Amino acid sequence: MNNKNKLPARWHVCVGAVILPVAMSQAEEQADAAGFVEGSHLKLLSRNYYWHQTGDAGKQKDWTQGEMLDFTSGFTQGVVGFGLNAFAYGAVKLDGGSGRVGSMSLPFHDDGSTADSYSKAGGSVRFRLSNTTLRYGDLQPQVPVFATGNYYQLNQTATGWMLDSAELSGLTLGAGHFTSGTGYTSTNHDGELGLAYAGRSTSQVDYAGGAYSFNDQLSVMLYAARFKDLMNQYYSNVNYILPLSDTQAFTFDFNIYRSVDSGQAEAGDINLTAASLSAAFSTGPHKYLLAIQRNDGDQPQDYAAIGSTRAGVAAGVYSGGIYLANAAEISDFNAPNERSVQVRYDLDMSTLGVPGLKFTLKHLRGFDIDGTRLPDDSAYFGFYGKSEKEHETDIIAEYVVQSGPAKDLSAKVFQSWHSGASSTGGSITQTRFSLSYPLEIF
Repeated sequence: MNNKNKLPARWHVCVGAVILPVAMSQAEEQADAAGFVEGSHLKLLSRNYYWHQTGDAGKQKDWTQGEMLDFTSGFTQGVVGFGLNAFAYGAVKLDGGSGRVGSMSLPFHDDGSTADSYSKAGGSVRFRLSNTTLRYGDLQPQVPVFATGNYYQLNQTATGWMLDSAELSGLTLGAGHFTSGTGYTSTNHDGELGLAYAGRSTSQVDYAGGAYSFNDQLSVMLYAARFKDLMNQYYSNVNYILPLSDTQAFTFDFNIYRSVDSGQAEAGDINLTAASLSAAFSTGPHKYLLAIQRNDGDQPQDYAAIGSTRAGVAAGVYSGGIYLANAAEISDFNAPNERSVQVRYDLDMSTLGVPGLKFTLKHLRGFDIDGTRLPDDSAYFGFYGKSEKEHETDIIAEYVVQSGPAKDLSAKVFQSWHSGASSTGGSITQTRFSLSYPLEIF
C-alpha cells in the first residue's frame, strides 16, 4: 500500500505567484544588510497535534506537543555577507500507546511502543553577494522537484547546499545538492534520500530551475532534478490570472512532470508524463475550482522520500515534492495511467464579518488505474491492478486569531474520507487537528 497521509504540497492554485515572492525574500539585497546581530531573529512555534486514523491501514491515534525554535542571524555588512541559521525541534507524547503506531507524529520502538519524546537540532551557514544567497547545512528547500514536508508535527530537513538568486526583476533562479535528511519522526542527520513509492534510496539529489513573472497575471516555472541512479524529473508550470473586476477573477494553472529512469536505473524502467489543469473562479469570499489530472505511464508519479534511517527508504517519509492539482490529503491520485477529476469550494469568511476563518470542501475521483504492464524487475511491480478506482472527500476548517494577546494563534481541522483499491490505500477515515502559536522572541 502506498498511502502517505499528508497535506498537499501547496494550498493555493497560484503556484507561480506563491513561490516567486518567497524566493525573492530569500535573496534580499546585500546592500541593505542590517548586520549579523542587528538583523537576527529568534522564533518559537508551538504546535499541538492530534491524529486519528481508522480503516484498512489500521488504527493510528496519537496526540503530541511540539516546539520548534528557529534562529536566523542577519548578514554581516560588506561586499559578501555572512549569516547563520540554527534550529532545535522537539515533541513529547501526550497520548499514543502500543498497537496504535504508524502516524507521522511519533517514532516507535521495535516492540511497537511509541516514543515518549524525540528531538532534533541543526543549522546552516549563509553567504550573500548582491541578490544571490548560498546556503549550506540543514535546509528546507521548497521547489516542485524536491521539497521538504512541513505538515506534520516536526518539519523535515535535508542536508546539502542551496543557491537562490534574484538579480533580475521578476526572475528567480535556484539550484541545490543534497545527500541526506531527517524525516518527520527521525532524529539522525544521515537519514536517506530516495523515491517515496519505489522505496529505493539514492546517494544524492540535485535540482536546478527558476520562475519568471511576466506581470501580475502571468508567471511560468521550470525545474529539473536528478535522483542519482533512480530518476530524472522535469517540471513546468504556467499560471494565469484573469481579473474580471475588483472582486472576481479566473485563475488557470497548468502543471506537468516528465520522469525517466537515470544512471543504473535501480528502480527499474521509468517513463511517464503526469499533468494537471485547474480552473478556479473567485467571486467575493467564494472560490469554485475544477481540476483534471492524468498520469500517462505504467509507473506512479513518484517524488522524494526524506529521512529514512533503515535499509532502503521506507513508506512514511513522503516529502512535499508533488505539485499536481489533485494531490490531496490522503491520496495523490498519481497511480499508473490514472485519470482523476476534482471539484472544490473555498469560503473566506473575512468579507462576511469573521476575519481569519476559512473553509475548504473538495471531492476527487480517480479511475482507469492500470499497473499490470510492469516488468517484474520494476520497483513498482505488484503494487497496482487493472481498472482500479479511488475517491476522496476532504473538509478543512482554519481559524487564525487576528488581534489581541493570542494574535496569530491558528487552529486547523482536517477531516478526510478515502475509499478505493488497496493499491491506493483502501478505505481510510482520518481526523487531524492542530493548534499552532508562533512567538517572535526577538
